[in-house]
Amino acid sequence: MLRNVAAVIWDGVAPFEFGAVCEAFAIDRRDDGVPYLDFAVCAPTAGMVRTNLGFKVEAPNGLERLEEADLIAIPAFGGPSGTLPVEVKDALLRAHARGARFLTACSGAFALGEAGLLDGIECTTHWKYATELQRRFPASKVVPEVLYVDTGQVVTSAGTASVLDAALHIWRQEYGAAVASAVARRMVVPPQRDGGQAQFISHPVPEPDAETLGPLLAWISSHLHEELDVDSLARQVLMSPRTFARRFRAETGATPYAWITAQRVRRAEELLERTERSVEWIAGEVGFGNAAALRHHFTRVRGLSPQAYRRRFACGEPASA
Repeated sequence: MLRNVAAVIWDGVAPFEFGAVCEAFAIDRRDDGVPYLDFAVCAPTAGMVRTNLGFKVEAPNGLERLEEADLIAIPAFGGPSGTLPVEVKDALLRAHARGARFLTACSGAFALGEAGLLDGIECTTHWKYATELQRRFPASKVVPEVLYVDTGQVVTSAGTASVLDAALHIWRQEYGAAVASAVARRMVVPPQRDGGQAQFISHPVPEPDAETLGPLLAWISSHLHEELDVDSLARQVLMSPRTFARRFRAETGATPYAWITAQRVRRAEELLERTERSVEWIAGEVGFGNAAALRHHFTRVRGLSPQAYRRRFACGEPASA
């Protein structure tokens, strides 16, 4: 269970990504029912650290503080040209050997690459740096244009705001959907964008008079129990199925099937946490039709069966399913 988080920074750190890590893990949200995490900021030498924008931030702790962290966050640090201090590399290797988990933001992935910790695993970074990450570390498996990649011990995220998506993903894994949603609500961001979603959307800011799929997405979210297919949804917005599918991906970064499946899994999580209904009932309520289909999709997305998820995250004593 995640209890202790440390952010490691050095000269050249990007303040936005550093701030995003602090926002996600350092704030005490116990009044919202969110577990408290012991959070620390570390540097090769405790003291002031210069950011890539010229001003300085303070790191009260040296690298020895990393030895007790369950999760070590590495913000962006100057792009591919940044230099990883030798003492930080050694500390990261020791932490990896004892099983600590890592979260990188943007070019922070290059730090793990320098330490050899991306060898043989899938990873990502900002789309601008993806080709360079693969060139520099050919033993890695760079997945370009996704928001984040989770391989278990290592979670790498793309540029700027996607580190919040990855952080919420970790909150959800550790403490469940309700806690992740509480953290997201305080940050005023969506509870979760799936890691495989595209880093950039073709039309992120529609023109004021342009039609968008926003009303349809809201309708889908409240009708997950119904049969939803591209043909019927396209008819609702007076588009051909082909145009609708293209427009849907342009606005959401995902296919209709993937987006709807993610919403159904998310709703199933909430019902598993907050009710004692059977898995079969929940499957019908969220639109999977039967327990077998729910188990398949839920386990593929979350890495846990619905029953195991309920045992870990249920708010009350669940009934047998």
